[in-house]
Amino acid sequence: MITIKDIARVAGVSHTTVSRALNGSPLIKKVTRDKIEKIAAEMNYVPNYSAKSLVTKRSFTIGLFFSSIDQGTSSSFLVDVIKGISHVLDENFNLTVNGIDGVHNYANIQPQRFDGILVMSQSDEDNAFIYHVKTMGIPLVVLNRQLEDPGIMNVVANDREGVKEAIDYAVTQGHQRFAIIEGKPGFKSSTERKQGFIDSLIAHQLQLNSSYFAAGDYSIESGYAAMSTLLELPDPPTAVFCSNDDMAIGAMNACYARKISIPQQISLIGFDDIMFARYTNPALTTVRKPIADISELGTKMLIQLLQQPETKPQQLFVKTSLVVRDTVAEI
Repeated sequence: MITIKDIARVAGVSHTTVSRALNGSPLIKKVTRDKIEKIAAEMNYVPNYSAKSLVTKRSFTIGLFFSSIDQGTSSSFLVDVIKGISHVLDENFNLTVNGIDGVHNYANIQPQRFDGILVMSQSDEDNAFIYHVKTMGIPLVVLNRQLEDPGIMNVVANDREGVKEAIDYAVTQGHQRFAIIEGKPGFKSSTERKQGFIDSLIAHQLQLNSSYFAAGDYSIESGYAAMSTLLELPDPPTAVFCSNDDMAIGAMNACYARKISIPQQISLIGFDDIMFARYTNPALTTVRKPIADISELGTKMLIQLLQQPETKPQQLFVKTSLVVRDTVAEI
């Protein structure tokens, strides 16, 4: 296996110079660094990260933690998060993916194991984990859920405003009987989206019908079951807001099973704008929550914290947007 000493002999410099050059040290002139990197590439040099970690006292590992992998995290959501992170994180870092609900011993979350941690937070129950990470001094960015603590780097979207905008749009199309298929109980996003739905109905002085509030858990199956229940009501709604696109797809299938046409007989609105939303038939009107953008921005903030520890934490907002397609009809 090629080592930095082999590269040093070919380059005619010390192995310390090679080490510094390959680690991007500003102490090494650019012309020298370029020469060493070229030689390393020609010799097919592969860094020994175990040795590198011992020297630099870094793990070169970023931890990505969801509230839960098994509960309330759809495959499309997971893919968008990873996509955003991969736009920033280069090959020098390893990324591990875990659910907070699967961490049974916080003592294992140590600076020796993680250079930095991203938390894709859905629930207030994540706070114990978040504050453990903060106490351990591990650079931390919390994504997706708005925090009250200004001492933690936080990147979020305003779900509540996004849902209100979507329901406002449906009202302009003449709808007055609205139902909601709610998200997973206990998740902050579920509460925010439900509140945006209520905000719009109150603003337009429309009735809040308790039978139009259907339970869901962000899964396709729960969307199917909830829509089935709504369609069996004596006076079903004319428009249904689904708290994520996966449930909207389940709801569409429930309509098809009962030969209820969309949007002629019932209109649907989703949330997230996953990749499949534009390919449903009809194409799904939804609120775009740029999860990939949130993840990308959060990762940039984490890298900045690693490189400049004195960076002051801040709360950054990424705007949602209504994507009008074909599942909302004018009455």
